[in-house]
Amino acid sequence: MAIALPALDPATLEPRTGSGYPEPYRSRVLPREKRALGDALGLTRVGVNLTSLMPGRESSMRHWHTHEDELIYVLEGEVTLVTDAGEQRLGPGHCAGFAAGSRNGHQLMNRSDRPAVYLEISNRDPADEAHYPDVDLLYAGGAFTRRDGTPF
Repeated sequence: MAIALPALDPATLEPRTGSGYPEPYRSRVLPREKRALGDALGLTRVGVNLTSLMPGRESSMRHWHTHEDELIYVLEGEVTLVTDAGEQRLGPGHCAGFAAGSRNGHQLMNRSDRPAVYLEISNRDPADEAHYPDVDLLYAGGAFTRRDGTPF
């Protein structure tokens, strides 16, 4: 059966396998695969990624957003959600959400022996900044810098 827009088969999308993080942070998240479902469907206000996180990898550095809400929904495997409150294991059917402006830094870690697959959903706001409480990193104006604004 052929699928045509406004529907799609995520397997037909080329995964993004890189990261915008500078080293030493990039190697903590790679390898991973993200399929930009929202982009492929022409969404401009909502970002949706189908993400595969490999064993031993982190989804991101622990962070929070100034203007973007985030939601993750686990489809396969198991991840550990790390927040200011501690750690929680999440499996298929579990989800977590993070309101814009909440300074509760969060990340996922795959401590299992198989890939984890989840959806990442967020609004898109050009004024957004991402703050990283555990590392010297800031994302603002479309670029990563150190917290003091100096480049890597």
